[in-house]
Amino acid sequence: MREFIVEADGGSRGNPGPAGYGALVIDAATGETLAEAAEHLGTVTNNVAEYRGLLAGLLAAREVDPAASVHVRMDSKLVVEQMSGRWKIKHADLKPLAAQAARVFPPGRVTYEWIPREQNKRADRLANVAMDAAAGGKAAADTRAARAVATTPEAAVPAGREATAPSVGWGATADMGAPATFVLLRHGETPLTPQKRFSGSGGTDPSLSDVGRDQAERAAALLARRGTIQAVVSSPLARTRETAAIVATRLNLDVTVEDGLRETDFGAWEGLTFAELRDRHPDDLNAWLASPDVAPTGGGESFTATATRIAATRDKLIAAYAGRTVLLVTHVTPIKTLIRLALNAPPESLFRMELSAASLSAVAYYADGNASVRLLNDTSHLRP
Repeated sequence: MREFIVEADGGSRGNPGPAGYGALVIDAATGETLAEAAEHLGTVTNNVAEYRGLLAGLLAAREVDPAASVHVRMDSKLVVEQMSGRWKIKHADLKPLAAQAARVFPPGRVTYEWIPREQNKRADRLANVAMDAAAGGKAAADTRAARAVATTPEAAVPAGREATAPSVGWGATADMGAPATFVLLRHGETPLTPQKRFSGSGGTDPSLSDVGRDQAERAAALLARRGTIQAVVSSPLARTRETAAIVATRLNLDVTVEDGLRETDFGAWEGLTFAELRDRHPDDLNAWLASPDVAPTGGGESFTATATRIAATRDKLIAAYAGRTVLLVTHVTPIKTLIRLALNAPPESLFRMELSAASLSAVAYYADGNASVRLLNDTSHLRP
């Protein structure tokens, strides 16, 4: 059985933005490059482009020898971990691409390895050639170099080249450049907060209490001392816009309102305490606690629906603030959801996090889709 190495990459200039992929097939025994593929994809996300590069590389390898085994090497930790079965594939745009890639060869004939970006330069070059050609006005068909047999000696990769093993945590992303860092500030107290009443996006939209305004001022003072915030983005609800305005004034920044950061809509449960809900609607509450797919009664929003909205908002903001530190002023569920998604934790983890009013958390997002949770529920600025 022949063994091939597939190196693949994809990228987008903007996320989403003009995108392309590159892939090559290498004979593992000789180091000879057997085929290359590159294509402009129009406007898609970086992750979609990476999966398209993987798929193109596998199809090219199958065309050369459908009986071969394949070892895929990519600098996308997301693709490698998901295709290896260690991470779940949750994004709707990636699931069909991953399924297509899994069907190219029989199960067990393809293995995956993460490599640093500098070891994936040729696939990256092909992807950039595709994007450059499109930027120059050429059609996607003109950017294809599919199934092209390499003829130059410098195209070969020495057989048995050692790959650097990925490190754990933030070290694995040390070569990815500056991340988009979200500093997550929960709004200050409202009159409903100390009573622990459901207060989502479908309720009375309360403003901050005097305590809440003092908490916002304390958070603003801390963030001003640190001096790292470059932009402020807020949920559209009154309590978050008021908190954001207090902080932004101290930082001399404007506030951008992002609807996707709003709190979950708790439907008919808005304004009730947990105890009141337990007494009045115990079956509905139990069903909600048992499944993230269950929405609160009366037109509420399930945690699954909230997570889908938050993930899309996250991706939008990562693209808009790549390499920058931005303050997101939002609510309990959006912040817990961002933390949960960054940790790839199950939905029930939402019930296992404490998140105080005016607390600070932080997540850094790197170019390969990896994330690093840096802070959770810091309330040190609220102490006397």
